[in-house]
Amino acid sequence: MAACCDLEVDVNGEQTFFVHKDIISLYCGKIRNLFCKSKGITKNLKVILHNFPGGPATFELVSKFCYNHGKISITPYTAPHLLCAAHYMEMNEKITGARNLLEQTERSIVEIKFWSWPDLLSALKSSQELVPVSSSSGLLQKCLDSVAARLVYTSETGTSCPSISSPESSGRRLSTDSKSTESLRSGLFRSTWWFEDIATILTPMFVTLLVKSMVLHKFDHGVTSRFLFYYQKSRFIIASVNEKREITEAVIESLCLLDQSMISCKNLFEILRVALSLNMKKICKEELERMIGVQLDQATLDNLLIPSPHGSHYLYDINLVLQFVKYFLERKGGPGVPELKNVARLIDLYVTEVAADPRLKPSKFMALTKALPESARDSYDDIYHAIDIYLRVHNGLSDEEKTSMCSSLDYNKLSTESINHLTQNDKFPPKFAALALKDQQLKLESLFRGMDLQKRRESMTKDERHEQVVLYAEKTVPGGSKVDVDIVNENEKMRAHLEGMQWRVNELEKVCRKMQTQMTKILKSKLSRQTSAKSLPRFCS
Repeated sequence: MAACCDLEVDVNGEQTFFVHKDIISLYCGKIRNLFCKSKGITKNLKVILHNFPGGPATFELVSKFCYNHGKISITPYTAPHLLCAAHYMEMNEKITGARNLLEQTERSIVEIKFWSWPDLLSALKSSQELVPVSSSSGLLQKCLDSVAARLVYTSETGTSCPSISSPESSGRRLSTDSKSTESLRSGLFRSTWWFEDIATILTPMFVTLLVKSMVLHKFDHGVTSRFLFYYQKSRFIIASVNEKREITEAVIESLCLLDQSMISCKNLFEILRVALSLNMKKICKEELERMIGVQLDQATLDNLLIPSPHGSHYLYDINLVLQFVKYFLERKGGPGVPELKNVARLIDLYVTEVAADPRLKPSKFMALTKALPESARDSYDDIYHAIDIYLRVHNGLSDEEKTSMCSSLDYNKLSTESINHLTQNDKFPPKFAALALKDQQLKLESLFRGMDLQKRRESMTKDERHEQVVLYAEKTVPGGSKVDVDIVNENEKMRAHLEGMQWRVNELEKVCRKMQTQMTKILKSKLSRQTSAKSLPRFCS
């Protein structure tokens, strides 16, 4: 036996095999080509195989193939290893009386669409372990495409883990795992039955490759996104810090491939809070911020209240929120976009919340108040309230800073209550109180002009109004000598409505006169304080 086994083969430094050189060389082009260069040497022959796919166990299968005259039983569990080993050992030459190993394994892989789900998972897992040979041989992509096709088929048929992946192969039924059968029997979670199976075996790099294949096969993007969030949570349980970073980056990269409207905004914020503690690639962080920004109208105030980075002086991460707004405006911030109003309400709540932070710089606060276009807001009451809080908390602001801050308000979009409060607010520069009153007065004058016609109509007698309706009917209705009773009733309703409007106008006139009186007192008070010693600042309530 020793004389026959004249070749020593070291496989990956893990195990040594003694084989017959001529037998192995007959089927393995790599060994044959190696010894063609060393003719005449017959003793102490040794070959070291580095990175041999599948290790010693696969080399043993290759040896059996050679010793058995090119015959071997290939199963779904051994096919991936044998295919990669055949590529590695260059076993692609025609052998008399038998196909070469590469040809046999490739024919076996063609049948992958008929494999059972456990067999398919096993092949996918093996393909990961056999990189890069599995990639160069096309085995990896075949496995990924088969998994994606299987998932598409199950979603279309409403079943869990069928034994085959296409309608054409419905005649062949192979076994399925008991877990999937139980899921089918219960009728629950049919769209997510495969989550745990795939998440258990796939590394982060292969998750992205699988998602790419699923997108090409037009698998449901919503289900795919839920799988990615599941994958991130399930793999985090036992992952190290570096592994968590790799997992998160892979999930973000995969999410970018999907339709953004199918991704949960809440789950994106959950990933963000995890990602902030990891030293992720800058490009991944920016992509995550962009995805959140696009869906900013679906966020809540709690989502935005993210603590500032370590070492920052302010409480919340203002820069991050500004980035969200920037990305939103780039994608959805055009005039007339309904989502813009929702974002404006959200940012107003956020500005009011962070205004009480004593360490928040005026520049950052003003950047928030001016982040959205004026058309985004129908009312500036919340922004006024936020500025009021900020001025009360930050007593040391310069007049220039106060002026710049108050200039961000659109006083024409302040309610009467806010105007009234502003005229009594000694934290605001007097000129802005006067500006607010002027805008309010212009608004009232415009309203009064619009009410002139109604006032004249109100002064008409009932008979005059009835006569006007009759004349209108004669002009618009053929043969209009008879006026419909409904028109008269509508006219009476209009008169009652105008009476209510007149009452509101009278009330507004009273408010305006009151504000003008208060403004005069405030201006006099401001002038008198300028000539006297400055009083101590008030404490915020």
